[in-house]
Amino acid sequence: MKKWGKKAVVGALTVASTGLLMACSSDGADTEDSAANDTVSFWYMGDGNEQIQPILDEYTEETGITVDIQSIPWDSAHDKLLTAVASGDGPDVVQMGTTWMAEFVDAGALEDISSYVESEETLNSENFFEGSVATTKFDDAYYAVPWYTETRALYYRTDLLEEAGYPEAPKDWEELQDAAMKLSERGDDKYGFQVDSNDQSFAFMFARQNGSELFDEDGKPVFNEAPFVETVDYLNTFIQDGSSPKQDLGLDISQTFGGDGIVPMFISGPWMINAINDSTTDIEDKWATAVLPTGSESNLSSTGGANLAVFGGTENEENAVDLIEFLSRPENQLAFFETSNSLPSATAAWEDEALADPKIATFGEQLKNSESMPLMPEFERIAAIYLEDWEEIYLGGADIQEKMDEFNSETEGLLK
Repeated sequence: MKKWGKKAVVGALTVASTGLLMACSSDGADTEDSAANDTVSFWYMGDGNEQIQPILDEYTEETGITVDIQSIPWDSAHDKLLTAVASGDGPDVVQMGTTWMAEFVDAGALEDISSYVESEETLNSENFFEGSVATTKFDDAYYAVPWYTETRALYYRTDLLEEAGYPEAPKDWEELQDAAMKLSERGDDKYGFQVDSNDQSFAFMFARQNGSELFDEDGKPVFNEAPFVETVDYLNTFIQDGSSPKQDLGLDISQTFGGDGIVPMFISGPWMINAINDSTTDIEDKWATAVLPTGSESNLSSTGGANLAVFGGTENEENAVDLIEFLSRPENQLAFFETSNSLPSATAAWEDEALADPKIATFGEQLKNSESMPLMPEFERIAAIYLEDWEEIYLGGADIQEKMDEFNSETEGLLK
């Protein structure tokens, strides 16, 4: 089975990879019997299968293939997958978070399905957003198909921005900073923009907008070079001048974004649309979404979401790919959007009127200029280290260049 990366994943995943190579079946059952009985097992990440079950029922009606679905909460899914890799007791089809792809491809846990992607019209990579496809491809081989996607956009209070002299959303970093400062001058305990100090991708996304490659062509980090350092300084300025909260306010979205708009601008994913609609009653026509403001180079956003993959060791590959093909069809991605609000990764689906709402359509526009975080097994640890250094900067007043030098060195050590 094809591996990706220069070194094995440490700890539990190393053991898991070894277990996979010894395994020859999946889902704890005789896979030959599974195929013979026209069944396919599917691990679905979520609290219950209500959102996906109607679509699977249609699949069974169309094909005669029964789907044995197991719903796994996201907070326990990673450990569940590690255990499955070690034991070989996994499904035929697995839903994979995009940020986990590199780790499990590196472990040999997912099948190379390049031949299907290249031969099946529905699975062709040209059908999906480029940023989503990038999360499925390693060493020129495809290990999954994009299923649903998400990216980050700007949420803003149109009424408050207009009062501050911005009839439209800020278009670039300079306007974002200016608007945030003017909004924060409304009075005590009022801010302009939320710098999310808990989001692992936040600073890296902004750094790319400022021209940082994050890693050079040899794979070495460049976090201590000007584009990244300048970005950290830019984000820190919001907190130090009071236009962004320094600490978590401990308030819900109805309090921070609704009412007087304590924080009238923030960056988040499409799930916040429903959160705002469900929790606020006084700002229905007073807020909007917009693509991200442009830095010195771009307004590149961060791609997330989930893919569908064939789990390593299955002997039910034909049925597994058949289910993935069905779920990947634009009409079925739209059906899943209707039940879950998960955005389709198939670009054709965005022609449907269900996605025509301007607040949702913004995310479709932003997805045209959006990329995943670096696809390497170590990146989540790297991002966690950054957040520790970032806290010392915005809370402790540490020197930015010195902390980024330390961060760069620690990252180099982690990648050796």
